[in-house]
This record gives sequence, C-alpha cells and structure tokens, in this order.
Amino acid sequence: MVMAIKSPRSMPAWTLPSFIKNNGKAIVFLLALSPFIRLIWYGFHGNLGANPIEFITRFTGTWGIVMLCCTLAITPLRVITGWNILQQYRRMLGLFCFFYATLHFLTWAVIDNQLDMGAIYQDFYKRTFITLGLAAFICLIPLAITSTKSMQKRLGRNWSKLHELIYVIAILVPLHYYVHKIAKNNFGDVLIYVFILGALLAWRLRRWIMRKMAR
Repeated sequence: MVMAIKSPRSMPAWTLPSFIKNNGKAIVFLLALSPFIRLIWYGFHGNLGANPIEFITRFTGTWGIVMLCCTLAITPLRVITGWNILQQYRRMLGLFCFFYATLHFLTWAVIDNQLDMGAIYQDFYKRTFITLGLAAFICLIPLAITSTKSMQKRLGRNWSKLHELIYVIAILVPLHYYVHKIAKNNFGDVLIYVFILGALLAWRLRRWIMRKMAR
C-alpha cells in the first residue's frame, strides 16, 4: 500500500525457494485468512469465552495490527534480502489489514453498540482509544479503495502521497491499543507492537534522511 522503492544493487539477493516463488500469493492469502477461519471455528464450537464480543473485538484488532506490521515489513525485507517478489504481497497484506480492521469496527458498532448512534457518539467523544481507533480506520478506507493498479494509474503521483497515510495509521494504531490497555495496566502486548512498528518507521526515516543527505 506504499510506493515501491527499488533495492540497492549492492544488496545481496538471497535465494527464495522455488515453491514460494510459484505459490507465494496462495500461501500468503491462506496464512492471512487463517485467523478469520479460526475465529469462525471458535464461534461454531462455542470457544469464544465468557464474553464473545470482547473476544472477537480483541481477536480482530490484534490481527489487524499484525497485518499492518506485515505490510510495513515488506519493503525492509525486500531491500535486505533482494527478494523483489515480496512486493507483490504487500497490497494483499494491506487489504487483509483493512479486512480485520473492518471486522474490528463492525464488532464494536454493530454487535456491541447495535448501531445505536447515541452510544457510538458517546464512545467516540468520551473514550479516547475509540477516537484514535476510528481515526486510524478512516485513514485505512481510502488506501483500500485506491489499492488497485487502475487507481494507481489514475491518481499518478498523488497515489503515493495518499498512501503515505499508512505512516499516520502506524502511529494511531499503537496509540489506540496503548490508551485502551493503560486503563487495565496491561502493557505486555502493546509494547511488542509499539517496538515493531517503531522499528519499521525508524528504518524508513533513516533511509529517507540518508537519501536527503546524498542529494
């Protein structure tokens, strides 16, 4: 979902197994879809715990963050390994991030609040973590809509500028998670994602600074 950057020629190109080369998209698709299949399995077998709504909300939110991390990790991995084929998985991972984020949003709006606009309004303005989460989700929507190649061609240079929203999302999402967990004094999982997303953003910032200095 972010503009591609060609890897330096000096970077070694490691050998990617032929099986992954030939079946990569199918493998990534099945791996990304497997959490949703598992959630459906849990639902049919009554394994959603004592509070199913909380379980589904937490489950979909977690996998939304995981997919965000995977999406942002594509470019560093491609540069480090020289596996340019990884680029073709980025859009799919970005769309799966949107998919789980949508499930996360719908669980809150439809199942938890039953589309009660009064309750949704109160949540949005009185609960900071929901405000941050909705802001991140709203930023994801145009990225998902314009993720196709035809939209990329239509928007031209504006496409890459629009998709820089992914960096805003990468800041809002861990903040959403952090503010939610701070009330429960539970920072274990939050710190993991803050570290991962922080490292991925720091890598990009360092690369951008180096390019500016090289000009």
